[in-house]
Amino acid sequence: MKYRINELKSGLKIIQDKEPSIIIDIEFIKPGKGQSFCRIKIKKLISNKIIEKIFKSGDLIKKADIEEISCIYLYNDKKFGYFMNEKNYEQYIVNKSILKKHYKWLIEELKCILTFWNKIPIFIVLPNFVKLIVIDTSLESQNNSSNNTKYAKLITGAFIKVPFFIQINDLIKIDTRSGEYICRIKN
Repeated sequence: MKYRINELKSGLKIIQDKEPSIIIDIEFIKPGKGQSFCRIKIKKLISNKIIEKIFKSGDLIKKADIEEISCIYLYNDKKFGYFMNEKNYEQYIVNKSILKKHYKWLIEELKCILTFWNKIPIFIVLPNFVKLIVIDTSLESQNNSSNNTKYAKLITGAFIKVPFFIQINDLIKIDTRSGEYICRIKN
């Protein structure tokens, strides 16, 4: 299936340069003379590159066969992550290279969204915040009075900066987009 430029809108998934992409922003331009066109800002879903393209009024843009499935993270075996579809309990195996920077926030039973292109997983969307347990903290930063943070190792193996009052076995909230500490959660 193909879209005409007058059918385009933000959020549509298209194929651009043989890669699935999402339209971030679109601007229709109808000059006084000549043919109308649109300027589109596109984010490529596999390479994460953001590009701008101009399409003329007669151009057709190919629709991407993208499917987003709500899943639950089960476990990993160092090479693959295993997920289960919430609705039909079907399981998916996802290569660690696709999980990339999100790998350090994955805990059992975490709900997330897997995005598939032609039935192959291409990336994962985590919730904006996760709650993780601190398993170790460093005291190295305490010598510097201007720095009120220290490093904490989390149950997933990730290291983040936390305030001095965070202790081992504390449950903390982390922003998965930035990797920053948000707050301590009382049990």
